Amino acid sequence: MPRQHGGTDDHSNLALACHRCNLRKSPNLTGIDPITGEIVPLFDPRRDRWPDHFRVRGPVVEGITAIGRTTVRVLSMNDARRIERRELLAGRSDVSPGWLG
Repeated sequence: MPRQHGGTDDHSNLALACHRCNLRKSPNLTGIDPITGEIVPLFDPRRDRWPDHFRVRGPVVEGITAIGRTTVRVLSMNDARRIERRELLAGRSDVSPGWLG
């Protein structure tokens, strides 16, 4: 929860995120599902399980629920730069196949 909404800098309130995701999430707690147009919460790594909301197809992260779709959209998880980076990393043998960054 962002400080703006009453959160703290305590480790129990922080989530590890890349710089780009952190900037895109900002103080957002919700977003608009691109399919239903409804307001839904963003993925919460402490409450939600990744495989319940996302799947990876090649370099693309797909949201398979309203939470997943909304999170992918709000965080711009499939912008051109991220897809290009995933494609480059997919060809490297020293990178874990589960890497999504």
